[in-house]
Amino acid sequence: MGAEQKGDAMPMLRMTVNGVAREVAASPMERLTGVLRDHLGLTGTKVGCDAGDCGACTVLIDGRQACACLTAAGQVDGRSITTVEGLAVDGVPGTLQQSFIAHGAAQCGICTPGMLMASADLLARNPRPDAQAVEDALGGVLCRCTGYRNIIDAVLACAAGTVPDVSPRADAPLVGQRVARVDAVPKVTGREVFGADHAPAGSLWLRAVRSPHARARFTLGDLAAFKARHPGLVDVVTAADVPVNSFGIFPDYKDQPVLAEGVVRHLGEAVVALVGSRDAVYTIDDADVPIAWTPLPALLDMDAALTAPGQGDAPLHASRADNVLVRGRVVRGDVDRALAAAMHVARDTFATAAVEHAYIEPEAGYAERVTEGGIDRIRVFGCTQTPYMDRDEIARILALRETQVHIVPSAVGGGFGGKLDIAVQPLVAVAAWKLRQPVRAVFTREESMVATTKRHPARMDVAFACDAKGMLLACDFAGDFDTGAYASWGSTVANRVPIHASGPYAVPNVRALTRAVYTNGPIAGAFRGFGVPQSTIAHEALLDDLAARCGLDPLEFRHRNALRAGQATATGQRLEASCGLAACLEALRPHWAAARARCETHNASQPGLSSLRGTRRGVGIACMWYGIGNTVIANPSTLRVSLRRDGRIHFYNGAVDIGQGSNTTLMQVLADSLGLPMACIDYVMGDTDLTADAGKTSASRQAFVSGNAAARAGADLRRRMLALVEAGADAVLSLEGTTLVARADGRVSRIDLSELPADRNGDLFVGEGSFNPPTVPLDADGQGVPYATYAFAAQMAEVEVDLALGTTKVLSIVAAHDVGRALNPTQVEGQIHGGVAQGLGLALMEDYAAGVTDNLHDYLIPTVGDVPPIHVILIEDREPLGPQGAKGVGEPALIPTAPAIFGAIRHATGVRVRQAPATPARLRAWLVAQSRHPAIPQDSHP
Repeated sequence: MGAEQKGDAMPMLRMTVNGVAREVAASPMERLTGVLRDHLGLTGTKVGCDAGDCGACTVLIDGRQACACLTAAGQVDGRSITTVEGLAVDGVPGTLQQSFIAHGAAQCGICTPGMLMASADLLARNPRPDAQAVEDALGGVLCRCTGYRNIIDAVLACAAGTVPDVSPRADAPLVGQRVARVDAVPKVTGREVFGADHAPAGSLWLRAVRSPHARARFTLGDLAAFKARHPGLVDVVTAADVPVNSFGIFPDYKDQPVLAEGVVRHLGEAVVALVGSRDAVYTIDDADVPIAWTPLPALLDMDAALTAPGQGDAPLHASRADNVLVRGRVVRGDVDRALAAAMHVARDTFATAAVEHAYIEPEAGYAERVTEGGIDRIRVFGCTQTPYMDRDEIARILALRETQVHIVPSAVGGGFGGKLDIAVQPLVAVAAWKLRQPVRAVFTREESMVATTKRHPARMDVAFACDAKGMLLACDFAGDFDTGAYASWGSTVANRVPIHASGPYAVPNVRALTRAVYTNGPIAGAFRGFGVPQSTIAHEALLDDLAARCGLDPLEFRHRNALRAGQATATGQRLEASCGLAACLEALRPHWAAARARCETHNASQPGLSSLRGTRRGVGIACMWYGIGNTVIANPSTLRVSLRRDGRIHFYNGAVDIGQGSNTTLMQVLADSLGLPMACIDYVMGDTDLTADAGKTSASRQAFVSGNAAARAGADLRRRMLALVEAGADAVLSLEGTTLVARADGRVSRIDLSELPADRNGDLFVGEGSFNPPTVPLDADGQGVPYATYAFAAQMAEVEVDLALGTTKVLSIVAAHDVGRALNPTQVEGQIHGGVAQGLGLALMEDYAAGVTDNLHDYLIPTVGDVPPIHVILIEDREPLGPQGAKGVGEPALIPTAPAIFGAIRHATGVRVRQAPATPARLRAWLVAQSRHPAIPQDSHP
């Protein structure tokens, strides 16, 4: 029956939701997402864009998939709706959900409900689909984490009835097993709580009013009169309400305001915050807010920023008169002499664009002012990669003690570095502290993209030299990195890049100089690699040059020069162990030879390059290395684990899982250290009142650093448990109900834990472990030990280029990664898949332009149809310092992909890609230019 409206009351809409008849009083024009989430509490349906671009909100309407964000509530009156919550059977995940769990198809989990619903629609219509049918069905749902391949495998396995068993084996150590994620069930059933999924009842809503100008002065008008004109608007928060109106990552660079004070430095900078009812803050037109603007000439690129001070223009920040935030430097040997004496020198200039993180979850959370123990505190709930850094920054902004700030991380719907910087947190904290009411905020997709950090655009002038035998002699690197309006992680990028600029090769003479440059562009911060992906594009292209000039195969050239144990890096650090690049290259050899043969056969059947018709295939290779953890500075992690009266182990885990699976891998390490099964362990993640500081989730550090802390915490608790039952170190422990049991040499000891005194948490005692990787500070020439260990990898890409269109289709990726030890192979492979997908985007399509591509329609990220089959080869050259030999893989997964694709484009066409991304328009223009001026023969691989 249709809904009938009586008087001013909302009409009653009738629908069947997950098999249950429901009635909802809602406007027929309300989005179905709002009806499901806000009226029915079914928050498993996620909102990533409100524009039908991401597909996270996919549900079934009368059995067919649809975007709930594009469906008006009135359209479903009298119809049947199925959400992700409806896929479980009596609360138990259904077969499709179980297959997602088994294949590691849910990482951060924000797209998972949409993927599941689209898959359910497919399987209902086509019970035995092939891979192409799966890709077609999932084409409307975006994922930024998984690389899609495991999702496809999960759907196919469900259809075939071949879902693997991933239950932990009791007869083997947990480390190395493909056990399911400990948080998998909430992710696939819609019960995972993200930043937008929860807030206290009665919370006010906050929306920032943002600058329409990249650089401008402004004044605020009569805000009291403005508030009076808008019922439902409780307050307008301004810079005057912020006790300490600046924040930043490092103590020396607290240059970003919570709310601008009289001047804005980038498009989208927050100026004031509207606080009130949801309808009020979202219906007020920004043009109605009394702000008087005086636009100023904007410095939108690094050339303008570097020349402006010399022309009398004021710098963007008074503390940096030349608009240079920081300089980086690594110098070793005599580069000029080596270049002059070299048989072969390859030089070129390379440029990369700003790249958006494009996590499917926009920033969201709430804050509330609470009184606990007679002390006023602020509690902030939301998505973050670094709860303790958030705590410290919020305390500073509100002029509070750190103990007065409580950070409670939500589940994180993708981060990749973008959620290291605070975003919603200071806004809601300031408003809630001032108003003494809970305040929540959920960024729109446009707001998320315009207001948050990007990958640094880069311009790099690079030279590499080798001798007649193809042995590298020198690297000369000069790179500028556009850090945008505020510092963010610019100093980290400027200092990490010089260390890595010569690549994972033995190069005796290195000069690597960098600058992080302020502009009025988007703020650039951390994004999966801290500048190393950009520099790798440059050094891998030039190695292809040198290989060609020496008459050597590109793989062989790299193998000759690969860093090996016992050799020194550009910083003078001697690598003692776990240096598996040569092994990675050896693993690629058969794949490389087969791909080159395929390309040769294909190209022989095509018209010549000069015709610009037909297709050409090529294969490229690229290597990488990456220092695990922070660069030089302290990098500690502390984790705690307790034995409780109820016979459970409780893991106080301060390491935030952003989809990479640290909740699971740390628990695997912990369980092995305890000698107990994972099933007896519960955990809490990231809560600053309950956990110790495990450091930020970035720099690929959690497996290595927090993994060691978990092993030590487990060993500490195990010692205490053994002492409790008076058993020796070799005893086998078990927990049987509330009884702790130890067995050794035929002797059994038992103790009833429920009778022992415990603290207020129910903990009998707590084990603690800490680890801080050993490093040596760098001197003025960048000499020292910046990282305790490095990850290595080699990837190869096979591509097909359409010469007429300029399009590049990636046909396959083979990725060999030295991970030290794969703590959980499924999760390691999933990280590599996701990194490859992001590297493909960096190579071929992603180019952020503020105010132009602030949505997931105009800003292109890879879809399920863009990501090719990925063959992962895990090389386990164990790191003696790592937990059971592990290092890390989060950022290394992405770094070699783009240069491998560019090498393949060059092999196919002769075109050297100097600017990323290699979009069809750019590649077509390069092909046309080359046809008019044929490439030098050295541009072809031997």
